[in-house]
Amino acid sequence: MKIALVSPYDFAYPGGVVNHISCLEKQFTRMGHDVKIIAPASKALYTLGDRFIRIGTPRSIPVSGSVARVTVSVRLESQVREAFQREKFDICHLHEPLMPNLCTTVLRLKQSPMVGTFHAFGARPWYTLFGPLVNLYLRRWYNKLDGRIAVSETARRYVNAFFPGEYAVIPNGIDTHHFRPDVPPINGYQDGKLNIVFVGRLEMRKGFNYLLKAYKYVKQEIPGCRLIAVGPGTRLLKR
Repeated sequence: MKIALVSPYDFAYPGGVVNHISCLEKQFTRMGHDVKIIAPASKALYTLGDRFIRIGTPRSIPVSGSVARVTVSVRLESQVREAFQREKFDICHLHEPLMPNLCTTVLRLKQSPMVGTFHAFGARPWYTLFGPLVNLYLRRWYNKLDGRIAVSETARRYVNAFFPGEYAVIPNGIDTHHFRPDVPPINGYQDGKLNIVFVGRLEMRKGFNYLLKAYKYVKQEIPGCRLIAVGPGTRLLKR
């Protein structure tokens, strides 16, 4: 099967959706499928080779307490149309399918069966900030999806509140070869101290600033503790 995986976000910048798509591509390829990732990118991604189709230049847009690096160009139609006519995909899997402009352009020009995965939960969605007309506009593209997936029951409730429909809940996968209980501990942290680990990007909505403030008081009560922050796009931080 020939599969298109479409990301609205800068594929050169680490994030949960980008990681999700990268892992899907690897797994589908192992299963024998022909997979292409379509996304904007702020720099060349040589490791993906011809498995990556770059469409759009990302721009940083504040969204829901974070920054979405998406392409805001309205001149994507010819690139999208050419890519789909050339590749002749059997199915297209869009991630955050209502995020402009790449995903909505792919939906508008629908040339194969479309599945959409919804990842988000949190603050008020961007499309509710512009009134009911935008919601009605997006409903046209939403209705073009042949299947809908949410990565959790929480994500399903979140999107269902604005776009009611049937969603299959399929949790994010785990690479059990990499994350498994028999991995030996890191020797440098087996020194008797209490290790507190934060995993995630260092940005406001992830809450690390609150943990860092709390850790100052924890350190006073438990001197023999250590705070470790690790995640995509961050350096290992020990305090």
